[in-house]
Amino acid sequence: MSRHLPLLTLLLILPLWLAASYGVRFALMEDSQWVGLCVDEAARWECQARAGLGWLIHFRVIAWSALAVALLAFVIPARTGRALAVLALLLGLPALVLYSASLAVFAVVLAGLRLVRKTPISA
Repeated sequence: MSRHLPLLTLLLILPLWLAASYGVRFALMEDSQWVGLCVDEAARWECQARAGLGWLIHFRVIAWSALAVALLAFVIPARTGRALAVLALLLGLPALVLYSASLAVFAVVLAGLRLVRKTPISA
């Protein structure tokens, strides 16, 4: 297996995840058709998902989760720390897109710094 395959996979997944986050933002959260439809039929699963996501955004659950995981990733060594940094990026990108940018930017920066940090070689 190539040494660069995990990096290339991450560089392929992150833009797709960012595009999916923007899709959720513009197709579900900001589309005016859902506002009118969810007023009339609040029991639809799409409206329930929209309402649940709205609560997650309001209380900044996604952004705080990304920040907590990024802080853990920064202090946990080796592969576990790198895996947590990837998870923090995957949580932080939707938080950036979904109206929690002021908090999520710290999570994304910390996760990115953890990913590029050189790990010491054990002897």
